[in-house]
Amino acid sequence: MSHYFENLEKKTKQYFHILSEEIPDFLYDYVETPEMQKQNQISVSCGTVYSKMFQRDWYSSLDHSVGVALIIWHFTKDKKQTLAGLFHDISTPVFKHTIDFMNGDYEKQEFTEGLTNEIIRKSKEIMQYLNKDGIKIEEVDDYHQYPIADNDRPQLASDRLEYIFSDGFRAIANLWNLAEIKEVYENIEVLENEQGMPELGFRNREMAERFVEVASKLSLLYNANETIFSMQFLADIVKKMYEKNRITMEDLYQLSEKEMIQKIENCQDDNIAECFKIWRNATAIKESEEKIEGKYCVKIENLKIRYINPLVKIDNKTKRASEISEKAKRDIESALHFKTNKFAYLDFNLE
Repeated sequence: MSHYFENLEKKTKQYFHILSEEIPDFLYDYVETPEMQKQNQISVSCGTVYSKMFQRDWYSSLDHSVGVALIIWHFTKDKKQTLAGLFHDISTPVFKHTIDFMNGDYEKQEFTEGLTNEIIRKSKEIMQYLNKDGIKIEEVDDYHQYPIADNDRPQLASDRLEYIFSDGFRAIANLWNLAEIKEVYENIEVLENEQGMPELGFRNREMAERFVEVASKLSLLYNANETIFSMQFLADIVKKMYEKNRITMEDLYQLSEKEMIQKIENCQDDNIAECFKIWRNATAIKESEEKIEGKYCVKIENLKIRYINPLVKIDNKTKRASEISEKAKRDIESALHFKTNKFAYLDFNLE
């Protein structure tokens, strides 16, 4: 039995059981590899869980990846697709998409995915298991090749489905409970979309509306000034640590978030450690329509809008939720037209 699955919290175990009544045997060995276990030390919250501005539960990048794999297995029973889902965040660094911010990838947040093949290829254990299973690395190193695993927004795929479930259940907010997740999940099936491709969708309008409602509320939280400010701040802190030779680029992929935080807090540059302390203890940010000079001030722009407009089966035909539901259309519009103040800041200077 996998140590990971043995040590899961009760609520996470219950949640995973909803996603798939069985955990396929082959998953256990892959989950226990060092490369996957590294993801158990990274939060899906992109580092925001470490500030008092946010009330968020711990949910790891590994938890998310396992959830994605279980959803794919539930709908496909395909080992290759399931493993592609499991590996899709294997190259995630500390503070997750924060490092995309550091590399200027604000909108797509896909910069770090380029290392997936390299990390799998260099893993002795993963390659051993893949060879035993007769699976080629190119069949599992890019989950974008499988529409049930991933597709373009605003479509619904396993990756998007999992984080809307888990972020809305515990990781980011409390927008629904396990009973509601089960009801919504059991209403989903594989449908054919406008391009003739398989896509996850709903059997009735009511469940689609409930899902869109939660997804749209989460989209507002993802793009709230507190979130964008914090991700940019962490990106700048990490960048300064690197420029001052306090960390290496390899540290981003080899250290746990706890170890990275220790390096920041123990940094001999007092300004870095002090600014980080202020951010950790802050309970709110300040906002402005103008840039505030002499303060750490972030311009809020190029946001990644995470809205979803899923398929719904109506009279044996499939349509987008916004086409058949005014409620879904309004919720999607609220996400698409979300506006905040142009700048967010705290009373310190990271120069």
